Amino acid sequence: MLKLQIGAGLEGPPSWTNLDASPVLRLQRLPIVGVFLRRFVAPAFSPRVQYGDVTRRLPVDDGAADMVYSSHMLEHLALREFELALAEIHRVLARGGVFRSVLPDLELEARRYLASTAADRASDFLRSTLLGVEHRERGLVQALRAWMGYSGHKWMWDYISIANQLNRAGFVDVRRASIGDSALAAFREVENSERWQDCLGFECRKPA
Repeated sequence: MLKLQIGAGLEGPPSWTNLDASPVLRLQRLPIVGVFLRRFVAPAFSPRVQYGDVTRRLPVDDGAADMVYSSHMLEHLALREFELALAEIHRVLARGGVFRSVLPDLELEARRYLASTAADRASDFLRSTLLGVEHRERGLVQALRAWMGYSGHKWMWDYISIANQLNRAGFVDVRRASIGDSALAAFREVENSERWQDCLGFECRKPA
């Protein structure tokens, strides 16, 4: 069984194939320069995490993955990148394979914004959703730092909107999910309760 975690970050369970698209990771995997970067340039990625960009083509054969998981990754993609990512996940999943994910809940943040009576509630909303830009990065070093990281959110989702996108991408049995509620126990190996707190989780599958 191939269990694929996309956007794994610095670590990943040994029982999963863990991929991340960080440019830092890609540089750290270079034969000579990578040795220096792994020792002296943070962050250091675990050897269990390999480079893979879901918006291009993952190093996975068609229909090879039984399970795909992502945590707080989809919101860092621009809309077109998000559409490409869903198509790629659909490609690598086996028939009947399950895709499960968690990401920030735009509807919840919007409700908090509307309910707030704070004088600076607009700024609070933009900070909490990571949609605001408080200052522009200037200079070569700052530009490189911005290129190397994906800290800002590019496109956020509520359940109705993302379920519509999943259906359009060819997934079926789309449902809202909560931590630990999957019938496939292996998902619990990658789920983190803190990353599911007040967030939007979903589960769906590729048609059998």
